[in-house]
Amino acid sequence: MNETFIINLIIGAVAGIMAGMFGIGGGVVIVPALVLFSNFSIVQANGTSLAALLLPVGVLAVISYYRAGYMDLKVAFYLATGMIFGVVFGSYIALALPTNMLKIFYAIFLIYVSWSFVKPLELWKKYILKLKVEVMHENENFKAYPYYIFLIVGIATGVISGMFGIGGGLFIVPFLIKFLKYHPKKAIGTSLGALLLPVGLPGVLIYYHAGQLNILYALPLALGIVLGAIFGAKIMISLPTVLVKRVYGLFLLVVAFYFIVDEMFFK
Repeated sequence: MNETFIINLIIGAVAGIMAGMFGIGGGVVIVPALVLFSNFSIVQANGTSLAALLLPVGVLAVISYYRAGYMDLKVAFYLATGMIFGVVFGSYIALALPTNMLKIFYAIFLIYVSWSFVKPLELWKKYILKLKVEVMHENENFKAYPYYIFLIVGIATGVISGMFGIGGGLFIVPFLIKFLKYHPKKAIGTSLGALLLPVGLPGVLIYYHAGQLNILYALPLALGIVLGAIFGAKIMISLPTVLVKRVYGLFLLVVAFYFIVDEMFFK
């Protein structure tokens, strides 16, 4: 077992833990890691990440959320259907844009995700202004929405997934929580259910034909995700995750600024 295999296995395991905890595919960990540690271009990292996420690597995590009652199967199906169509457009956009522009776009995207995880305004109100911050309870109800809404969300998620090589959960979960009032655990479980199907297949084929996919890297990454996802799911289901989400958000912020600084000052 060579060093490259072990490194990718570890990257995949970390991505799997994050996937199980936050309902993401894991690409937001894999893509920066491939760029930072394996000298991949952002486009090649995107393609390889989508390939690693193609197999049902989160199946064990999905089972855990389903058994705990934190999954909406019908919503997951409509989200997945939309993603299959959207990922095609996102992949072509990524291949058409200059690499440096894509890197900056990706950094901006990471900053947005970081903001949603860290929630600095909430911290300011709670600890500086000493205000009471509203907390979502697990029994909070939410309105039923027509399923075409989830189809549209799935298409938008697919575009983002194809552009940035991510599973799409970093768009699905915040949307379900913020706009559709899902409880966070149910949003995460539903997102993982949507990502279980091979929704990224069209994008993988596009990256493969463009020569921007490394199968030898994708396989150990996928294996690592399988190993990590179940642990992430168990942590999320059983423990409060506010602190973990904020630490993860800070990690994304560091990576985003690395991309921006590297592109602006070292090219």
